[in-house]
Amino acid sequence: MSYTLFYSPDSANIVVRMVLEELAVPYEALEVDRTQGAQRSAAFLRFNPQGLLPVLVDPAQDEPLFETAAILLHLADSHQALQPPPAARGRLLKWLFFLSNTLHADLRALFYSPRYVAADEAIAPLRTALHRRVTEHCALLEAELVRHQSPYLLGAAPSICDVYLAACLRWAQLYPRGDALPSAQLAQWPRLLATLRALEQRPAVQKAYALEGMDGRVFTAPNYPRDAAV
Repeated sequence: MSYTLFYSPDSANIVVRMVLEELAVPYEALEVDRTQGAQRSAAFLRFNPQGLLPVLVDPAQDEPLFETAAILLHLADSHQALQPPPAARGRLLKWLFFLSNTLHADLRALFYSPRYVAADEAIAPLRTALHRRVTEHCALLEAELVRHQSPYLLGAAPSICDVYLAACLRWAQLYPRGDALPSAQLAQWPRLLATLRALEQRPAVQKAYALEGMDGRVFTAPNYPRDAAV
């Protein structure tokens, strides 16, 4: 069985690619050129009518999967990996959906602020509020790591939540261009920073980013991909 992952460099698909690499399962990656609007083509809309990434095709499923958290949970359950013991299933679910519905959602509004307001003068105050919210989310995640005294969000080993979190914080430091979170600000969250450092050293994570044209300290000192569309 081989999955098919539709991707664009440094889009949300990178979270799924990291998980696929961690699982060491076969998959084919098909690039969607967002700089040319390929995500709005009739061919791609057959896979996701929203015109968004990521999309994963699983031959065992009757339809393509979209929505990052749904894909991650499907992969973790299918392969019984990158998730905590059953007793911590509730923690997995609550933090996975916090990342998807709260942190990632706020970041999306921050990156694409003009889509969320009726007038240009509303962009700056919206971004100010979203920066504050993202900072509060980071403080909450830091407190969770401190509370459990664990290197990762759900325990001693990384999970789908950690790779999703790391990608979100990478994007927060890069976008929107000219108004992103300064990387130096991560120092105020030492546990969170340690988690990011540990993750970016994992071979599967390094491979996933290299395949999309990125390398180095991808979470703690990120650089833009060569074909960034944000």
